[in-house]
Amino acid sequence: MRILVATTHVPFVFGGAEVHANSLVEALRRTGHEAELVSIPFRWYPPEKILDHLLACRLLDLTESNGVKVDRVIGLKFPAYHVPHPNKILWVLHQYRTAFDLWNTPECDLAYYPEGREYRDTIAHLEIRLLHEAQRIFANSQNVANRLREFSKVDAPPLYHPPQDAEQFYSRDAEDFLFYPSRLCGLKRQELVIEALARTRQPVVVHFAGKPDNPAFLEKLRRRAKQCNLGERVRFLGMISNDDKRDLYARCAGVVFPPQDEDYGYITLEAMLASKPVVTCTDSGGPLEFVQHENSGLIADPNPDSLAAGLDRLWKERAWAREAGVKGRRRIDELGINWPNVVSTLLQ
Repeated sequence: MRILVATTHVPFVFGGAEVHANSLVEALRRTGHEAELVSIPFRWYPPEKILDHLLACRLLDLTESNGVKVDRVIGLKFPAYHVPHPNKILWVLHQYRTAFDLWNTPECDLAYYPEGREYRDTIAHLEIRLLHEAQRIFANSQNVANRLREFSKVDAPPLYHPPQDAEQFYSRDAEDFLFYPSRLCGLKRQELVIEALARTRQPVVVHFAGKPDNPAFLEKLRRRAKQCNLGERVRFLGMISNDDKRDLYARCAGVVFPPQDEDYGYITLEAMLASKPVVTCTDSGGPLEFVQHENSGLIADPNPDSLAAGLDRLWKERAWAREAGVKGRRRIDELGINWPNVVSTLLQ
């Protein structure tokens, strides 16, 4: 088939959603389909821009290209997944979160606009109406499926997929650092990790890898680490290559991943592929679908003291951490998460 994958992209920001879209296109091509990515730039401020972008997506005609029929559209992100097509499947990475689960949280800029509630209600109404245009809807995770049911009255089974180059992850003996690879932003809660480090009893070291969504956020983290006198216990590595990332996973003593209500979270799966335990939080969303407390990792309360206790345990109890990592790898194998299954499910 000729398939278009429709997604939304904020220029100069690259994260798990972008990896996901590119990997899906590659997986479709490997199975013999012609596949292309349609990536629509998105700006969410001021709020009227959200509806402008939705209208732009609704006006796109992806039914054919150069006079040849497009057999299927697979939509991933709002508002790109509202592109009209008679044979459209949705694999929802997440909705426009500030109008739903992030409403009135510190991460919700929409609520601070005088007309924010009106825009939220409009988006919610349109989601209920337009989502049902799709022939079938899948969710990126059970966490996303729960949100779709709660906010838009849509039942969408979760469809799990592997991280990029999953077969290339490996493990080595643990060295004296924990690893947290992620873009730097409020929802990923690197600041919570720094606050926890200030409360650990062990000399825990964390290496952060990733680019900040906003350079000011990185400076904020650096200032707070300095105020906490963490010195060499915190390292900001910036953007690193995939090879370097896999090497750091392989050599770390464990992986830190305590985001706020994560949609899916490649980091959890990558850590397990590298046979490393994960410490996450009770409100971290997607990671909770894979991390089993006291088995393949630890689940802490989302506060500095509880997270500090988890970091201390990964640091001090190396034999336990090593065994937890082995159990995590075994769990990934048992779940059978692979791209052939994803493609056959989406195209059935």
